[in-house]
Amino acid sequence: MKLRCLIVDDEQAALNVLTNYISKTPFLELCGAYLDPIAALDVIYKEDVDILFLDIHMPEISGLEFIKLLRGRTKVILTTAYSQYALDGYQLNVVDYLLKPVPFDRFLQAVQKVKDLITVKYQPETPSNTQQPAQIIPTQDHVFVKVDGKIVKVRFEEILYIEGLGNYVSIYTPASRLVTLSTMKEVEDYLPENDFIRVHRSHIIALGKVEYIEGNQIFLANGTAIPLGETYRERFFKLLEENMMNRK
Repeated sequence: MKLRCLIVDDEQAALNVLTNYISKTPFLELCGAYLDPIAALDVIYKEDVDILFLDIHMPEISGLEFIKLLRGRTKVILTTAYSQYALDGYQLNVVDYLLKPVPFDRFLQAVQKVKDLITVKYQPETPSNTQQPAQIIPTQDHVFVKVDGKIVKVRFEEILYIEGLGNYVSIYTPASRLVTLSTMKEVEDYLPENDFIRVHRSHIIALGKVEYIEGNQIFLANGTAIPLGETYRERFFKLLEENMMNRK
């Protein structure tokens, strides 16, 4: 099954990038790319569209206003150069929020989310395949995390480490521990790869918070000892060495 995609953006260059990405993704099919959001809205009301790539800043109507007119007819992935609208997108139940320039790997991650949601929709609802709404929304220098009905902003620079707890993760900062529904793999994908590294099957640490390593333990700035798994040892020391060289 191919997912039908439509792009709405007031910049031709942005349309070209996403059109190229869609052409390289086997399970996607482009059904339209529009500079005019009103013309695109007419298409969505007349045809089946699975994914809408939507810019936020447009002259005639904003992307956030556009979403309200859709009435849930399609899954929305926002594309924008402005990170400050991530919370608004979260509240409007968008699937993902891509910052321009959009890297191909983040594009693939976003469309895979939609594919998973649509696959689940057409399967019997069981505990193993029930799709949860997004609990973490990444932006350029922070994430929004859903915790106990609240949406909490966490800056990457504040994070000490992250601990996996089955289908949940705990995000530790000097001031708090935030528990949210997510997997370690999902969190790992959202974090800046040069600043965070997985060192154990249930632990991700911030490299900048490492104080010293002793045996198979990594000690962080707050005194917490994190186990260093054998599987992750080589990559950890390699990235640590690269960071030391970059700071000389």
